[in-house]
Amino acid sequence: MTLKSTAKFGIRMVSTQRVTIIGAGAGGLAAAIDLARQGVAVTVLEQAAAPGGKIRVDKAGIDSGPTVLTMRWVFESLFADAGTTLDSHLTLRRAELLARHAWSETERLDLFADPARTADAIAAFAGPKEAAGFNAFRIRAQRIFHTLDGPFMRAQKPSALSLTVATGIGRMRRIAPFSTLWHALGEHFRDQRLRQLFGRYATYSGSSPFECPATLMLIAHVELEGVWLLDGGMIRLARAMADVATGLGAVVRVNAPVAEITAHRGKASGVVLANGERIESDAVICNADVAALACGALGRATKGAVAVPKREARSLSAVTWGITAPTGGFPLTRHNVFFSRDYKAEFDAIFRDGRVPDEPTTYICAQDRGGEDRGGQDGPAETTGPERLLVLINAPPNGDRHVASPSEIEQWTTRTFSLLTRCGLTVHRRPELTTVTTPTHFAHLFPATGGALYGQAVHGSMAAFHRPGSRSALPNLYLAGGSVHPGPGVPMAVLSGRLAAQSALKDLTSR
Repeated sequence: MTLKSTAKFGIRMVSTQRVTIIGAGAGGLAAAIDLARQGVAVTVLEQAAAPGGKIRVDKAGIDSGPTVLTMRWVFESLFADAGTTLDSHLTLRRAELLARHAWSETERLDLFADPARTADAIAAFAGPKEAAGFNAFRIRAQRIFHTLDGPFMRAQKPSALSLTVATGIGRMRRIAPFSTLWHALGEHFRDQRLRQLFGRYATYSGSSPFECPATLMLIAHVELEGVWLLDGGMIRLARAMADVATGLGAVVRVNAPVAEITAHRGKASGVVLANGERIESDAVICNADVAALACGALGRATKGAVAVPKREARSLSAVTWGITAPTGGFPLTRHNVFFSRDYKAEFDAIFRDGRVPDEPTTYICAQDRGGEDRGGQDGPAETTGPERLLVLINAPPNGDRHVASPSEIEQWTTRTFSLLTRCGLTVHRRPELTTVTTPTHFAHLFPATGGALYGQAVHGSMAAFHRPGSRSALPNLYLAGGSVHPGPGVPMAVLSGRLAAQSALKDLTSR
């Protein structure tokens, strides 16, 4: 057997070990890269026709999953450890204009990469006191991020006690873990529109700003630190990660759904594909939502591998429209948010009543627009030719219990595009150039989730500690993806994949 030095983890790896990874999402591909570069025989099995997981495109080539790339250093570190560079695989540009926000035709606010420009924009929009509040908020969000970066996000399975020991009681108090994000935002902003704007970052983890802890304001720091635009869209990131993995010797198989994870003598021993093919493995990494394991969707052997997630604790789902159409009346940038008039009612409708809000806040990724600052414009307000748009609203994760009727979907469509019209935007859409995705569609794509896109919602001060770590209760079975620690989002999924690879390597070499 050949031994290889592994300076990254301080151990030596036996190159004949075999690891099967279920799911070619960001977490699975990151794990594949880290394992393959150590000489492990890696096979990645993806049920879809292309790698990416939630990073995906529709039939018109529209990015229909994550559209915002932040925490560039996470990807740079992954690629550098693999002996390459991010820039040699992707063309990235830093967005000068992070996002454009609108509440009506006359109420618009841009956030910039330059915090001083953002403060000036807020002062012009809501007054100098609100600009001062933004500066204090920004510093607080930065402190929270740096407090949690090492001892929480990069740790294998932190607890409240281990985090307190690592950071100190004083720093833990300053990050306000027992205050809600909405309440904490009220300490910085009197203008409810600004609370709405910065409260929206809770939805990046599929949560409500009225129920999630104030620590989630660290997401604002991450975005203010830099939003990156990829030539070719987010799908290029998934393809680049797959290329790096295969270049290191991993095998990535698409159209290869896994029917069952097998176990022998109480340990995971491989997988059985839907076509009956068996693959024996020394370890299995599951990059599917942990709900699929808990409910037995991947076989009886895994039912006790993780705790059964509570259905009422599911995170947000979504309704999306992938549209190719001309637009008019509003100067779209790459990322745009159109806010409802009653934010609390939105989250009550979703999490309390289990329905799509009457007036849903709407996000649009205009994928043919850049992120340049052009004095309040970003390309023309009127377009004669079609452009690619992803239109998204939050929705309840009940796609496994409720199938929307055509009339219900039309009602959602009317409400969503009426809000856009109120804010000055017209989308000249045509049904044949529109693809609608509902919670039921997402429930089919991601089994046992009900369409929840972020695992469990981060509601309550202890919710973040309830996510499973990289080791499951079934030996030789490891976990990665947005439903496990450290949480949802592409960078976090990459970190989870690296943590899973680290755990697997440590256990394989200790036997």
